[in-house]
Amino acid sequence: MSDLYSECLVKKEPTPKDAAVKYGMIFLIVVFVAGGLFLMPILLLGAVALGVAAYFVIPGTDLEYEYLFVNGELDIDKIMAKSKRKKARTVNLTEADLIAPVNSHRMDYYNENNQMKVFDYSSGNPGHKRFAAIVREEGQTCKIIFEPDEIMANAIKKSSPSKVFLD
Repeated sequence: MSDLYSECLVKKEPTPKDAAVKYGMIFLIVVFVAGGLFLMPILLLGAVALGVAAYFVIPGTDLEYEYLFVNGELDIDKIMAKSKRKKARTVNLTEADLIAPVNSHRMDYYNENNQMKVFDYSSGNPGHKRFAAIVREEGQTCKIIFEPDEIMANAIKKSSPSKVFLD
């Protein structure tokens, strides 16, 4: 018996919030450096502190998600600034309640539930075909949004044909 295997890489599109954080931090660093050089040297310490904070915050604004689907299990990795990789989540899709496109009528009941935790691991572009998996984690229902390519979507459908809808 062959394994169901597929992988996909999706780049998260930058949001206005990401741009504001990135350029706002750079602007503040420049202001503190200029203020430290021309007004009060103590402001240079603030520039250094902001520089250290920017080192950790700015890579989080350039994200990619890598999906790896093997025999009913979806591993999602977050890649920051094309250099740091972090495991975001592992989901057993064979135990999911439902997997369908986010805007599908099959998701109407879940889209109206405001108490549900939502984890978005997609590009964020509503024009792309994004899927949602309804899973139970630690006794709570969660919606995991991801954006597989056509090959991965078909592999997921083959693993759980009664729970997966590709409408």
